[in-house]
Amino acid sequence: MIFAVLMIAACFLTVFTLLPLWRCEAWWVRSLDFPRMQLTVIALLLLVLECWLLDWHRPQTWGLSLVTLLCFAYQAWWIVPYTKLFPVEVKSTTHADNRRLIRILTANVLTPNRNAKGLMDLVRENTPDIVVTLESDSWWQSKLDALQPDFPHTVKCPQDNLYGMHVYSRLPLQESQIKYLVEADVPSIHALVPLPAGTIVRVHFLHPAPPSPTENAASSERDAELIVVAKSVADAGIPAIVAGDLNDVAWSETTRLFRKISGLLDPRVGRGMFNTFHADYWFIRWPLDHLFHSDHFTLKRISRLRHFGSDHFAIFTELMLETHTDADQVGLDVDSEDKALADAKTNQKGISKHRVPQPEKSADHH
Repeated sequence: MIFAVLMIAACFLTVFTLLPLWRCEAWWVRSLDFPRMQLTVIALLLLVLECWLLDWHRPQTWGLSLVTLLCFAYQAWWIVPYTKLFPVEVKSTTHADNRRLIRILTANVLTPNRNAKGLMDLVRENTPDIVVTLESDSWWQSKLDALQPDFPHTVKCPQDNLYGMHVYSRLPLQESQIKYLVEADVPSIHALVPLPAGTIVRVHFLHPAPPSPTENAASSERDAELIVVAKSVADAGIPAIVAGDLNDVAWSETTRLFRKISGLLDPRVGRGMFNTFHADYWFIRWPLDHLFHSDHFTLKRISRLRHFGSDHFAIFTELMLETHTDADQVGLDVDSEDKALADAKTNQKGISKHRVPQPEKSADHH
């Protein structure tokens, strides 16, 4: 009886492990990219139970335990880079120069959430240079406008469909644009930000729609938006930052493909997962809110901030622009198969990198 129960559990674990290998973009397949941490824990617990409860003189026990061990190892392979067991991808800042520092706070506010004061308190305590809000509607805009005396540069796109976006910045926002890259009601914000030191940084703030039974039946729209921005950033030639709620986990194949094509780095690698969703349920949390950057930066600080009423935690990142590119900061390698997959995802939606706003200025890297 015990063996049968454990075998059924191992069968489910095996299906949940193997199904994402299928490159089907259906939401019910791609959703299994998300709970890899939970599946790793389940596989480990199942392995412990098998070792404890089963008869190791039976060959069936060895077979079942081997399958469970392989599932555990495969799931762990995806998430280990987001633990302190892995080397950091982005070096820690070793010097202080506020003229070369950029501090960004990103927060999915959850449209029905009315705790604007909680978010304002986080802004006051962390003193970011740029505040990016997602899911912000006209009500949220009326509250966020209280930031304008200190954050005079703004881009506002209030919407009632859970895809409104706002940017409030202490630093100038040049050539700022709101674009609907893939879907007509899902905006993104793009701009150039000159730092006090004189260097211009290219920024892209995204919130693509997720694959889900209530949103898009497949991940194709989300994937296309991420990849088309990745292709554009790869050609930028200036410091670049991409941030927002990407409705994808850090370890998914699509986010990894985004990093490969763009060449951007993930400051969480080797430091932690910084799980931002779901803020109310600790047992189903994963990293949905991201900030990626070019190798022009090192990391001063990255923090998940306290709960302010949303289903997401806000995340705060401080980056230091270096005076030279650090050759030791290397992200994921890209190969011809990756490029072909990226082309397939953007071609499927008939979009190209030219739809993404391109900087019209050169930047002084020093």
